[in-house]
Amino acid sequence: MCTVAVWKNNDIANVAGRTLDWHEDMHSNLWVLPAGQERIGLVNDANSLNWQSKYASIATSGYDIATCDGVNEKSLGMHMLWLAESDYGLRNTNAPGLSISLWGQYYLDNFATVQEAVDHTKQHPFDVVTTIIGDTPVQATVHLALEDNEGDMAIFEFIDGKLSIHHSKKYDVMTNSPNFELQLQNLSNYQGYGGNAPLPGTTAAADRFVRAAYYLKHLNNKPNDLRQTLAGVMSVIRNTSQPFGTDDPDRPNISPTLWRTMIDHKNLSYYFESTLSPYLIWADLQAFDLSTGASTMLYDIAKNDNAYGDVSKLFKPANLFEWAMPKSISF
Repeated sequence: MCTVAVWKNNDIANVAGRTLDWHEDMHSNLWVLPAGQERIGLVNDANSLNWQSKYASIATSGYDIATCDGVNEKSLGMHMLWLAESDYGLRNTNAPGLSISLWGQYYLDNFATVQEAVDHTKQHPFDVVTTIIGDTPVQATVHLALEDNEGDMAIFEFIDGKLSIHHSKKYDVMTNSPNFELQLQNLSNYQGYGGNAPLPGTTAAADRFVRAAYYLKHLNNKPNDLRQTLAGVMSVIRNTSQPFGTDDPDRPNISPTLWRTMIDHKNLSYYFESTLSPYLIWADLQAFDLSTGASTMLYDIAKNDNAYGDVSKLFKPANLFEWAMPKSISF
């Protein structure tokens, strides 16, 4: 499920792109979430991780319950991807608990940089609590990537009940299985990264990791303008997209690409491309009222399936009760 590629060694802007691969319609929508919103991390838990959002953000939802992808007003980007090896361990009630549906939003709400997010997480550990997805027997097993406008990046993974944080400005790619450490080891087998193996071509996550890294490395480091920068990133994530219509509920990590996003970290523009639409749309976060107490805004993707270009003015006020008060059994 998914590929992330971040182009940050050009003179125009740091741009992050990602694909979302899944076996069914996730009923995704775009949300603008102002500062000052109250969050309850784990309902019906005496030691829930609760907070008030410090920063506004724009995000893509999954089933309108979980934050899958987004960027906040300080240019911190977040991407949640599938990782079958994820193991969050047993709930430790001595530690604050956070529903997996709000894991990504927690970082968008609270931190301005990757370094700040990493430092806080190490100093204030918490439990991530997962569950099954909707009416399926599949349990949510994901890892999470953060990047910022300074080119920093971190990957958060729970393996064998322990949180591992991979943090470096050298990182620019993330996919799915195996875990990030093994992905880096596998990358070293290929030409240009220390090995002799040729560029792989399958849809497996490890192969997509190698291709994304390779094509990022070979992009023109001096694009003429933002349009060329965005085109470069989109070309990489389209190269790592999955064919449409090849869904496999038992193996959601190799399902078709449903949508793609890009984050322009310099200008705070958020781009979205549905596989079912011939058009690319975008919204500028700075075009919205992001102040404390402002309205939550919704862009309904299904109702605007023929829209194109800047859709900032097509967002409508909406109630975000489920995100503000997520059920502990919801993904």
